[in-house]
Amino acid sequence: MTVPIPDVTVGVLALQGAFSEHIQLLRQATDTLNSRNVKWNFIEVRTPAELAQCDALIVPGGESTTISLVAARSGMLEPLREFVKVLRKPTWGTCAGLILLAESANRTKKGGQDLIGGLDVRVNRNHFGRQVESFQANLQLPFLGASLDKDANEPYRCVFIRAPVVEKILPHKLGIQTEEASADDRVVAPAKQPVDELAKEELKAEVEVMAKLSTHSPALQNNQEHHHAGAEDIIAVRQGNVFGTSFHPELTADPRIHVWWLEEILKAVEKRQQFELADRSVS
Repeated sequence: MTVPIPDVTVGVLALQGAFSEHIQLLRQATDTLNSRNVKWNFIEVRTPAELAQCDALIVPGGESTTISLVAARSGMLEPLREFVKVLRKPTWGTCAGLILLAESANRTKKGGQDLIGGLDVRVNRNHFGRQVESFQANLQLPFLGASLDKDANEPYRCVFIRAPVVEKILPHKLGIQTEEASADDRVVAPAKQPVDELAKEELKAEVEVMAKLSTHSPALQNNQEHHHAGAEDIIAVRQGNVFGTSFHPELTADPRIHVWWLEEILKAVEKRQQFELADRSVS
């Protein structure tokens, strides 16, 4: 039996960064999304009470150290960790958001920063260099498929601004990434245990590489800051409920990733409903 999906609330963390741009693209995405008459609510999130209303969350691009500092000072850091790692609700981080959702990241010049965690990866911040080394690249993103009446092969314009990359996919662990924590040049997220069986199921997921950027891309040829021994950089990953991109979809006019992500949220909300119904019938 299909259970009607109620109103769905998607929050965008609004402590710093490009949060309003995300909300604009989310609204644009619903114009063409076949969402079975779901009522979407998009809100800016600055407090634990606002976060508690959300079925899903975006951590936007900006300054990861600033977002982390403001989150800690405003009492948001632990609620964010609970949302992502205990409740395992759908969460997407772009650029700075990817850094914050990583289980490990290289330290800043001034030291470390608090991470939320959720993705078993190590992130190298500012991988492509300084602000002036920012660039754009047309890339194929196969996970999008055909959406918004566009051909599935139509490239996506990816905007990279002081962008991080996934430097390493880490071993899947239930606790803290101990080997990463032992390295002086890295900061790691604290361990959190999922709240119920459905959340535990999400926790079992392995990291999926969703997109890569060739180091031979024409967009990088004049980038003097970019040095990499490999042939590709990992620029998008997913692990269960958590999704991260190095680039800034919110700084384009293309809502295809937002459409895809809203569809993933609907799947997660429906799965949660079915789990809760089954749990009630057993009890």
